[in-house]
Amino acid sequence: MRVWYLVRETLNNIRVHRGDVVIGIVTTAFALACFGVFLLLYLNLQHLAENLQSGIEVIAYLEPDASEQVVSEVHQRLRRDRAVVEVRVISKEQALRDFRRHFQRDALFLEEGNNPLPVSFVMKVRSPESVGEFVERVKRFSGVQHVQHSQEWLDKLAIVVSHFRLGAMVIGTILAVATATIIRNTVHLSLYTRREEIEILRLIGATGRFIAIPHVVEGAMLGAVGGGLSLVLLKVSFESVKSELLQAVQWFDGLERSLTFFPVPVSLLLVLAGMVLGCGSSLLSVRSLINVRS
Repeated sequence: MRVWYLVRETLNNIRVHRGDVVIGIVTTAFALACFGVFLLLYLNLQHLAENLQSGIEVIAYLEPDASEQVVSEVHQRLRRDRAVVEVRVISKEQALRDFRRHFQRDALFLEEGNNPLPVSFVMKVRSPESVGEFVERVKRFSGVQHVQHSQEWLDKLAIVVSHFRLGAMVIGTILAVATATIIRNTVHLSLYTRREEIEILRLIGATGRFIAIPHVVEGAMLGAVGGGLSLVLLKVSFESVKSELLQAVQWFDGLERSLTFFPVPVSLLLVLAGMVLGCGSSLLSVRSLINVRS
């Protein structure tokens, strides 16, 4: 009977004070959405940086007159190398076709039947940190004339990612505190309008726990609904921005794979965070009102 009474009181509070409840839900949703935007941006930039680092290619160009035997030997050595994830062979004919397709004007200077372009190998390296050592090793291969890689670009990207992580920790902490403060003040103002009801219950002998439980449950429900609403807002905004980016940056093939919404565990954590903040804020607000009136 007591449990049923507490549930009934919670639903009755929501019905009677539905205006305050709606304001609380909307405020909670927007506060969590602001933090969610930052978290979504951080996760996607982190994912994008990881994809860029893992997608770095090393290109080894053989000597123009390299024999078939040399090409085969270099190919086998690259395939056996532990640092290599994938290796593709670009034949002289394929290189010439690619050159003519991308540089149509310059291709006119090539004499018909003359192909000065060498055989090349395009490789994906397992770990960006091992690119330097791998390049030096490949340069010593017999028949390899030149190795092209982006070590300098990799180093700059690593520095940017490390600085971004540090800044993200600071900004994320500030946003988390601000979000908790907004929700705390919203719940407190909502309960402050009911201070006379709380005082009456206190005067007729209701215990602090008996008074607090319905409001705490209401705060938890408010936070959970606000968290769910924030996810809807974030999802709609994310899909809209993603569509615009894909149309504007069509040359970046890996962009669509890099842009992802929150996975299910993170989405549940956002709803749980709203529930915990609503519950905790209600508990602190009710306790402070009871202590003031005691």
